[in-house]
This record gives sequence, structure tokens and C-alpha cells, in this order.
Amino acid sequence: MSDDPRQAAERYRLDRRLRDAGLEPESAEAPARGSTAAERAAYVETAIQQAIRRGEFDDLPGAGKPLPDLGGSHDPDWWIRRKIATEKLSGLGPPALTLRVEHAELADRLDALSREGDVREALEDFNRRVVEARRQLLGGPPVVTPTVDVDAEVAAWASRRRAREAAAAVAPPPRRRRWFGR
Repeated sequence: MSDDPRQAAERYRLDRRLRDAGLEPESAEAPARGSTAAERAAYVETAIQQAIRRGEFDDLPGAGKPLPDLGGSHDPDWWIRRKIATEKLSGLGPPALTLRVEHAELADRLDALSREGDVREALEDFNRRVVEARRQLLGGPPVVTPTVDVDAEVAAWASRRRAREAAAAVAPPPRRRRWFGR
């Protein structure tokens, strides 16, 4: 019997709900508090086998699929990384890390823009955020992301754009294949 009256009351309520549902309360079968590890293991194994027979493990999500990331190194933040990946969240984390990632993807992001004014605005915003992150003393990794030269980046964007347009003008149109059915 438990020393805590709250636990005893909850066990009583659970047993009563089980009896009302037509099930036998399992508290009588549960190993006593001072039981050996072997007795507890036998009880747990019996409970699992009974649940399998009742079909409580049938049609669980992920049944028959391999466990993801099995055999990799241990990462204590695995759960948050998986949540970020499944929810496709971005922009999370300390500014030092998000700015590094943004700096690495800056050319691709700029190439998606079509006007020079938009490119300048995006570069100036990036530089402003880098300087602001350097000024804040919130802890975390240091901000080592460099600011970018706006005029040089605009010139690089313009040359990449001209090269894409020239490649599109030279490339022949894609051939259409004809499929003759029976």
C-alpha cells in the first residue's frame, strides 16, 4: 500500500473506472513495492503480452518502417532538429547562426529578385541585421558573418542575370516527343 493518500485515491478511482468498463483491475496483480527486479520484469512482460493479445499495438503509426537516424551519433537536441525539419521552420536560432546560413544562401536569394532596387534593399537589410547582431550582447556564438559590399553584390547579381539571359537565348527550345499509342 502506498504512503501517499493521493496515490491511493487515484488508484481507487482507476480501479473503479476499470470495473465500470467491465475490466478487471490490475492493481491486485501488480508487484509489491519491495519486489525484486525479476518480479517487476516478469510483470511488465506479462502486461505487454496481454496488450499484444488485446491488439493494442496493432496499426500504430510507423509500424513496419525502420527507425530514423538509427546508428548515428547521439545528439541531445535531436527532437528539436526533427521538429524544425518536419515543420519546415526557418529563421530559428541565435542570430549568429541564422546570419551565417543566410550569407551562404545570399546569391540564390538575390537571383530570385528581378529589380536592382529590390536587390539593394535586401543587401542593405542584411548588412543592418549583421551590424545589429554584433552590437547585442545576448550570449551565444560570436557573430563572424561579414557585411557585404552592396555595389559589388549588385554588379555580381547583374552579371549573373545577363549570363542566365544569354544562356536562355542560345539554348534551343526543348524537343517535344510524340508518343504514338496503340
